[in-house]
Amino acid sequence: MTTIDLSWNTALLYPAPDSPELEADLSSFEQLANDFRATYFEKLASLDAPAILQAIQEYEAMQTRMAKPFCYAHLLFAADSANELHRALSQRCSELGSRLSQTLLFFDLELMHLPDEHFSQLCTLPGAAVYVHFLEGIRKFKPYTLQENEERLLTRKDLTGSRAFTKLFDELSASLKYQMEFEGELKQFTGEELLSLLHHPSPEVRFNAQTCFLEKHAESGNALVFGTVFNTMALDHGQEMELRGYGSPIQPTNIGNELSDEAVEHLMQTTEANYGLAQDYFRLKAKLLGVEKLRNCDVYAPVAEVQKKYGFDEARDLTVTAYREFDPQFGAIVQAFFDERRVDVLPRPGKSGGAFAMGISPVDPPFLLLNFTNNLRDIATIAHETGHGLHFVLSQKQNSLNYHAPLPLAETASVFGEMLLTRMLLDKERDTEVRKSLLCAKIEDIIATTFRQTVLTRFELRLHTERQNGLLSNDRISQIWLEENGKLFGDAVEMIPAYSWGWSYISHFIHSRFYCYSYTFAELLVLALYQQYCETGDAFKPGYRALLESGGALSPANTAQLAGIDIESSGFWQKGYNFLGGLIEELKATI
Repeated sequence: MTTIDLSWNTALLYPAPDSPELEADLSSFEQLANDFRATYFEKLASLDAPAILQAIQEYEAMQTRMAKPFCYAHLLFAADSANELHRALSQRCSELGSRLSQTLLFFDLELMHLPDEHFSQLCTLPGAAVYVHFLEGIRKFKPYTLQENEERLLTRKDLTGSRAFTKLFDELSASLKYQMEFEGELKQFTGEELLSLLHHPSPEVRFNAQTCFLEKHAESGNALVFGTVFNTMALDHGQEMELRGYGSPIQPTNIGNELSDEAVEHLMQTTEANYGLAQDYFRLKAKLLGVEKLRNCDVYAPVAEVQKKYGFDEARDLTVTAYREFDPQFGAIVQAFFDERRVDVLPRPGKSGGAFAMGISPVDPPFLLLNFTNNLRDIATIAHETGHGLHFVLSQKQNSLNYHAPLPLAETASVFGEMLLTRMLLDKERDTEVRKSLLCAKIEDIIATTFRQTVLTRFELRLHTERQNGLLSNDRISQIWLEENGKLFGDAVEMIPAYSWGWSYISHFIHSRFYCYSYTFAELLVLALYQQYCETGDAFKPGYRALLESGGALSPANTAQLAGIDIESSGFWQKGYNFLGGLIEELKATI
């Protein structure tokens, strides 16, 4: 496979960023939105139920049309944020999106304020059944919604407010260049390449890599920007929450997730009550590495003397096989991402760090971004992101308004895919040292997607709460960060000095406020799903497929029930940590 094959083929969406096809779509949207507004503004309450349903269907069709060029612009920017053409298109779409949102937001508001009698009549129409959950979700925000002119002003100021600071964060993060002495010479690294060295066998390399990465964020000019971005985003959110009358910074996220504040708090408290499990593992890992105490840069250190490396072809094939062995059609869907070049694989300057999957609409193909660096965890990342991609493909049975799964379920297919891969590798592996590495990797993944995500959520809550009382210095933000991480690490892990800046690069804090607890929710849900799969075999598969196909058409609780899971049952969350405890015991048996 040539290098060019490892970049995605965005021509599946548009021929080029300056193509007539893209220009025709973008230039048509304002007229489309204005015509829709002229037809329905301040009229919904006077229409009969069939006419309201027609309006909803027209609105859905607009959302489908508009998603494609905006997502295309995001993909180009993520692949190369230094390209001026990509930057210009991204900015154009951001400004256009803001104007369209202002023009169309009346529709949500009028649906929200439909008299209950009108709403009930609408919901009884046969063609309305597929929209009921979407409509109910809108109406839940009624107590916190302002008048249309005020909502338009808030949307308008976001372009030069929160969206501008998000873009600044992305551009600065992608532009950072790193130099570190490695293997006897000074070398250039991307951020992703440095972070991959946290899996290097040398303790010195791991320490230097994490230190180099975080100290770059701490350099005076960068520190000023990151501190300003975090402060501004928290202040902006706090002021909007006050205007809308929310009781806490996390409340709008919880309402959107259809979870009560109490349920989310119970999830996090159950996780915190199990921090001792993670600490037991960290002490065990220290013994495996032959050190008295782990440093946080050593958490992902390899436990085998020779760390197995994987070429991309092998990593891809292992991932496809894991899905295919579960369900041949799942394997074919995953294979198609690679065959059709809907995956961007390698790290490079200007490319976004991390990994993501982008689902566009029910009629457009999803895409995946990776930063593959040949280690075991990179295969897990492929399994994770292709799981997202699989979810996006299967949920294309839904309309655009129900296409995206709610946040608590958005990680279900991705984490389940990781479990399939890990179990396949463990079942086929006969080398004890490799099995030990696989178990450590899985345990560390569960720790990262449950305990660590709760740490991130607690940090984020404290950041937003304290920002209400005034500007936070970078030292104070770092102190909050270290305090929350210290609760997880306890006396089992020593945090290196540069780790005080560990908050500065985590994009979820900027892009998806309070998203992180969704990872905890999904991981524990998947452990329950996987246990059920192990117990029932093929009988499990139709319900699981139905769960993925449902997209956002149902609440998280009702979606989980499709696969026979009751997330509200007593002790549900603890079952996942019991599973983790079993894996730790399995690891102990290999020593």
